[in-house]
This record gives sequence, C-alpha cells and structure tokens, in this order.
Amino acid sequence: MALMSGALTQILIPASALIGIGFALLQWLLVSKVKVSADYGKKDGYKDKLIEDEEEGAENADAVIQNAISVGATSFLFTQYKYLGIFMGAFAIIMFLFLGSVKGFSTQSEPCTYNPGNLCKPALANAMFSTIAFLLGALTSVLSGFLGMKIATYANARTTLEARKGVGKAFITAFRSGAVMGFLLAANGLLVLYVSINLFKLYYGDDWEGLYESITGYGLGGSSMALFGRVGGGIYTKAADVGADLVGKVEKNIPEDDPRNPAVIADNVGDNVGDIAGMGSDLFGSYAESSCAALFVASISSFGITHDYSAMSYPLIISAMGIVICLITTLFATDLAEIRHVNEIEPSLKRQLLISTVLMTAGIAVVSFVTLPSEFTLFNFGTEKAVKNWHLFFCVSIGLWAGLVIGYITEYYTSNAYSPVQDVADSCRTGAATNVIFGLALGYKSVIIPIFAIAIAIYISFSLAAMYGIAVAALGMLSTIATGLAIDAYGPISDNAGGIAEMAGMSHKIRERTDALDAAGNTTAAIGKGFAIGSAALVSLALFGAFVSRAGIKTVDVLTPKVFIGLIVGAMLPYWFSAMTMKSVGSAALKMVEEVRRQFNTIPGLMEGRVKPDYANCVKISTDASLREMIPPGALVMLTPLIAGTLFGVETLAGVLAGSLVSGVQVAISASNTGGAWDNAKKYIEASS
Repeated sequence: MALMSGALTQILIPASALIGIGFALLQWLLVSKVKVSADYGKKDGYKDKLIEDEEEGAENADAVIQNAISVGATSFLFTQYKYLGIFMGAFAIIMFLFLGSVKGFSTQSEPCTYNPGNLCKPALANAMFSTIAFLLGALTSVLSGFLGMKIATYANARTTLEARKGVGKAFITAFRSGAVMGFLLAANGLLVLYVSINLFKLYYGDDWEGLYESITGYGLGGSSMALFGRVGGGIYTKAADVGADLVGKVEKNIPEDDPRNPAVIADNVGDNVGDIAGMGSDLFGSYAESSCAALFVASISSFGITHDYSAMSYPLIISAMGIVICLITTLFATDLAEIRHVNEIEPSLKRQLLISTVLMTAGIAVVSFVTLPSEFTLFNFGTEKAVKNWHLFFCVSIGLWAGLVIGYITEYYTSNAYSPVQDVADSCRTGAATNVIFGLALGYKSVIIPIFAIAIAIYISFSLAAMYGIAVAALGMLSTIATGLAIDAYGPISDNAGGIAEMAGMSHKIRERTDALDAAGNTTAAIGKGFAIGSAALVSLALFGAFVSRAGIKTVDVLTPKVFIGLIVGAMLPYWFSAMTMKSVGSAALKMVEEVRRQFNTIPGLMEGRVKPDYANCVKISTDASLREMIPPGALVMLTPLIAGTLFGVETLAGVLAGSLVSGVQVAISASNTGGAWDNAKKYIEASS
C-alpha cells in the first residue's frame, strides 16, 4: 500500500498547480516594474516615444514598436483561432460519431474491455466524454500559446530598456518573462487535467477504465491545436524572415530590423506567433498526451482495479513535483547568480537544465517511494507484468536524463561557441553551396546521439515497466517543462528586444548586448525543439502501444504485406508534410519579397528614412498565407489514420503509425538543428566582422 493517502494526493496536486500560477504572476509583476511609456490613444499611434527615460538614442524612436508587434501577433492569433474553432468543432463531431458508432450508440452498460468481470459505462457516454475532453485539451492548448505570446510581446521592449543598464539586467527580464509562460503552461495543463478527471468521476464512479479512456481525448485536443499552431506560426515567421532579410540585408545592404524595411514588424510578430505561441502549444500537447497515456495504462493495471488513487495519480504527482523543482531552479538564474558578461549567458542557461535535472531526480525518488506500493502489476499486452516502485523511479529518471542529453547535444550542434557551427560559418568563405552542404551534414550528424538516447530510454523503460514505463519516461523528459519553456521563450523575447533596439535607433552598444542575448536564444530555441521532438517520440510509442492493445492486435508483423505497406507509406508521410509546409513558406516568401521590393522602388524617401514603409501590408501577406496554407498539412496528419484504418484495417494503420514515428523523429531533429546552426553561423560571422 502507498504511504501517501488519497486525500493528501487530492490536496497536493492542485496546490502545486496554484503555486506555479502564483509564481508566474510574481515573475510577471517583477517584469512589469520596468516602465515603458506610450500614449496609445493617439489616432495614428506612431508619434509616441518608446520609453520614459530618453537616453542612448531612444529619443529617435518614431514608432510604438512594442504595441505594433503586440497588436499584429494578437490579431493573427485571434484570426487563426477563429478558423481552428470551426475545424475543431467539425473534428469533434467526427470523433463523437466514430466512437459512438463502435457499439451502435448503445446506452446500455456493458462488460469492460480489459476487466470483463466488471460493468463499464455505455459507448455513447464514452464518446460524449471523450469529445468533451478533446475540446478541453484544445482550449487549454490555445490558452497556453496565447498567454505565452502576450507575455512575450509585453516583455520585449522592457528587455531592450534593461539592456541600457547591462546585459545581466536584460537577461533577467527576458528569462523571467519566459518563466511566466513556462509556469503558466505547466500549472494550467496540470490543473485542467486534474479538475477534468474529478468532474468526469462524478459520472463514471468506480468505472476507472472508462474514465481514463475518455480522458485521453484531452491529449488529442492539445496536440491537434499544437499541430496547427506550429504550422501556421511557422509559415508566418519564416515567410516574414526570408522577405525581410533577402531584400533588406542582401539587396539594400541595410541592417537587420532596420525600421526602413517594410517586413520588419511582420518578422518580429512572427517570432511571437511561431516560436512562442506555437512552441507553447507544442510542448503542452506532448505533456498532455504523456500524462493521458500513463493514466490510461494505469487504469487497466492493478492501480485501477484496486482503486489505489495515489498510485493512479503518479503521473500527475510527478508533474506537480516538477513545478516545485522548476520554481527552485528559476531562482538560480534570476536571484542567486548574476550575469555580468555576455559569455556567461549560455552557461547560465545550460546550468538551468542541469540543476533542474539533478533536483528532479531526487524529487522523482521521493514521489516514487511515497505514492507507489512496493510491488504491483502493470498491463502488458494482455498479460500482467510484476513491477516494483524503484522500477518506475528508473523509468522516469531515464526519460529525464535522456532529455538532458538531447538538450546538451542540441546545444553543441547549434551554439556558435563550438566547432560544428564555426565550421559552417567557415564554409561560407567559398560561397552559399558549401554552406548548404555543411549545414545539412551537421543536421544529419546531430541526429545520432539523440536517437541513441531515445533508444536506450525506450529499452530500459519498456524492460522495467512495459508501455507504462515508456509513458512515464516521456513524462520524465517533460517533468521540467516549466524550466524548458522558460529558456525556450527567452530566445524570441531576446530576438524581439534586438529588433526594437535597432528600430528605435538605440546605440550600437545596446544592439551588441541584445545580439548576445539573441545568439544564446537561437540555441535555447533549438534545445526546446529537441525536448519537444524527444518527448513526442516517447509519447507516440506509448500511444502506439495503447492503440495496439485497444485494437486487439497480438503482434505487428512487418513481414505481413498489409503491415509493410503501411510502414513504408508511414515513413513517407513526414516528407510529404515537410514538402507541403516548405512549399507554403516559399510561396509566401516570394510574395513578401515582391512586396518589399515594390515598396523600396515606389515609395520616395523610404531608403533615406524620411517616410515610413507600409508595415501593415507585409503583416497581411504573412497572415493570409499562413492561415490559407496551414489547413492542408494539418488535414493530412489528422485524416490519414482515419482513412488508413477505415479502408485498409488496423494492421495497415499500425504500420502507418510505426513508420511515421520512426521517420518523423529523424527528419525533425536534423531539420531543427540545421536551422539553428545556420542562424548562429550568421551571428558568428557578424560578431567576427
């Protein structure tokens, strides 16, 4: 029997979530003490001063840049969510019809799937509650992304202002702002899931199998919104980035983020809707799915059968402990160690990962030995696997440390402090072709160690605790999500801060400080993507195991033609998806380049800085392109399993899922690290010249 009582568990989980929300609000309050004065009441909104204290050339600022970025990002997200609301409503109806029709929309209680001796709730109720959970997950995902974007656009100008006082002050402001997003996401995700389970329990009662199967809709809702948020935001930011840099920097030879560049506001808006709102939704999706997968497997194991609430809530308690550990870790960056020089930024961010991992390992040990019985059984494809509590400690820990390995390897391949990025920069001496070759090679090579780390985590966790072990290993990787998101969101905030410094005409010294913050931010963004990819791989495998069990498939035999064709088609899907998104970015970037060129050629006095460019038109191009182009890739991902399963059966679908999982991880890691390396190679060359 577990040492922790069910009543204490009921208190600790929401208490930790509320502590996380309280800490996020405290960080926001500290950031808000940096004053930005702007009179937003004027009709055109462009004559106001950026700051209260006029110094370092900021008096030359002729635009309320922060407000323009915030309005652009908010407008885009509201429009995106309007389209997604329609799509999610339609998908929720399809989901309800598919689930309800399994037993002919039966309203009669029936024997449980995994424990036939007990009666479970009717199929119609399961379909309804799964759909409600799906919509709750989607709404929480939207909230996570939107709150992250709002704090980022609130903090960017404040980071610029603090850079006047030194790089340390600017770093703390950017990091605190990232922490607001990290803690709000982790705490909101946990709290909504906890409340949903308790509300659903009012209907389900002792039917824990039905309860936790319906809760899996929460994870699906979160990851569905993350998919569209990532694709839409990604198309927006890259189209604006390419348009701004190709014409402004390459053709017109003006600095990055120069206010004369018509695409500069769209570029800064893109950082927020893609790298902040998109990444927030993305990591929330992985977090929700890992929690739901672990809870479902536990519900059909001895925990669920004996109704051991504390042991059943083990995944939630791990997340609750993670919030407390990340809170302590954040204090090391903001209060206990001050940054005095630019070369201390990256080591400080790396220490955040290490400190949170070491402290969380101790936290996992406490949770494992307090909430779990010393011995119990877990569901393992139709059989019961005997497991000890220390087995689960190792499963969660191996996921946690695999995340750290992925983070450090990503940093090695994307930071300009190390030879891989320096080699890419050096290759530019002989032209763009060798730069592309070196960059692609770096990305492919960077896949090797993360894949071994994921493979070892899968082998150990499955050997110790079957599919439940893999699900909690994914949760272990995401247990420090608050810290991971803080260092991830720090990047785009610093990037925006540099853009605002340039546009406001602040001194070169300020721009150097913000560039140093931004270079570290490119690496942290790649680290955040590494965590998202690694955890998604583990979560996908856990969900794949749940699907195979639920579909009654005994083995997935790759020598069976039906499975093999699914496997090879599934392996192709990430390339099809990537092709669609890249083509979308290319088409949007083409329009952006043409618009920027048109403005430079047709607006007299633009290059001399006498008149303002038409920023709004560039924002509109990115917005229209991303909203139009995000639906086909999203539909490909969401409809493929439905079509494959309906037309070709569950064996083929199992092959499709396995193939896309194996292929997608490799493509994602290599593409992410290649992009991060190219970005920092550019920064390295600029800093050296």
